[in-house]
Amino acid sequence: MNLGFFGLQFSFGLQQANMSPIFSFLGADEASMPLLWLAGPVTGLLVQPLVGALSDRTSSRLGRRTPYFLIGAALCSICLFAMPYSPALWIAASLLWILDAANNVAMEPYRAYVSDRLDSRQQGAGFLTQSAFTGLAQTLAYLAPTLLVQAGVSADLIDANGIPEITRIAFLIGAVLSISTILYSVLRVPELPLESEDRQRMTMERLTVRAAVDDFVAALRDMPRPMRQLAVAMLFQWFGMFAYWQYIAFALGRSLFATADAGSASFRQAVLLTGQAGALYNFVAFLAAFAMMPIVRGIGAKPVHAGAMLLAGLAMLSLSMVTGKAGLVPAMIGIGIGWASLMGNPYVMLAGAVPPERTGVYMGIFNMFIVVPMMIETLVMPIIYRPLLGGDPRNVLVLSGAMMLMAAIGTLRVREGETGARPAGAT
Repeated sequence: MNLGFFGLQFSFGLQQANMSPIFSFLGADEASMPLLWLAGPVTGLLVQPLVGALSDRTSSRLGRRTPYFLIGAALCSICLFAMPYSPALWIAASLLWILDAANNVAMEPYRAYVSDRLDSRQQGAGFLTQSAFTGLAQTLAYLAPTLLVQAGVSADLIDANGIPEITRIAFLIGAVLSISTILYSVLRVPELPLESEDRQRMTMERLTVRAAVDDFVAALRDMPRPMRQLAVAMLFQWFGMFAYWQYIAFALGRSLFATADAGSASFRQAVLLTGQAGALYNFVAFLAAFAMMPIVRGIGAKPVHAGAMLLAGLAMLSLSMVTGKAGLVPAMIGIGIGWASLMGNPYVMLAGAVPPERTGVYMGIFNMFIVVPMMIETLVMPIIYRPLLGGDPRNVLVLSGAMMLMAAIGTLRVREGETGARPAGAT
């Protein structure tokens, strides 16, 4: 059921590991990097709530959610295929906008699909399984260039625009996985038939953008208390993660390779190392997601998530002091545990609080708590990068670590008795 999530997250992993280097190869500087990443938060803010509301109202032969999986996956594959052939910065940036929109078209209906298929006792395992697939997919996405080097493709083989051949091949692999894994999930685990009550309601309600917008506005007005309480923690954790993804390659370039030159062989080695480090933390996330299931079942998602954000924050703070590759290992373990929790436990905390017939729109709205912090980071970072952070990407990682520590505090401030969430396995 969750294998299609593997393909979606492989695509996201390729973006996280490679978009900043690709932009650099095409002439972007470090201070402007966040603005070039603006596509993700903006398309997420606009697309996911609307698509979530539309999918709640969709009644088709394929089901409510499946048409959106297929459309999103097809567009994603096309953009992944084209991205490493970008001849200019504006083309790469434009493709990223389309790619992120396509991923968002598929993403929130996939979240809602888990709630549709699973009862309350299974939802914790369902969302944490998605988290595990996230870890596994992004492990392979981050590691793909290194594996290609091991297979004999030279890391120094580049095209006229400076984009390495290993990057191009990795994106082609992602294009194939995006569509094939979604198709497998759709064919193997079709959606459940709608209840007669739901069919009658959809017959009476027209499927229009205006109706979806009205649903969105009504859902905002009636937002469950857990969503409001989680907003502060989400603000800090996603600001921190987004800044980390944008600047980790540049930070390792300075710390371990003494270079800030995006055109140098040393920087390409830093990008490879970033992929290896990202693969490690995502593999840790893959394992940690399964390990968290019985713990969440026993004590609830809130304390687990707070502890995971604490570990991730300390790990990011430690990266500014790393002087050798061995020092990356404990840092990636901490970030991996945080990443596993971040991709699963907030949804576990939320799942029991939303009405089933509005799951799509509420999952889309919940995603606003992800993309709004990203938009804030995108607008703030170019302003503070040189005057406050000294133009040093290592200081960005210190800021990211502080944000994750604040996310841990914000999670603990959620009044558990008011969340409406149930630990996985509760009845």
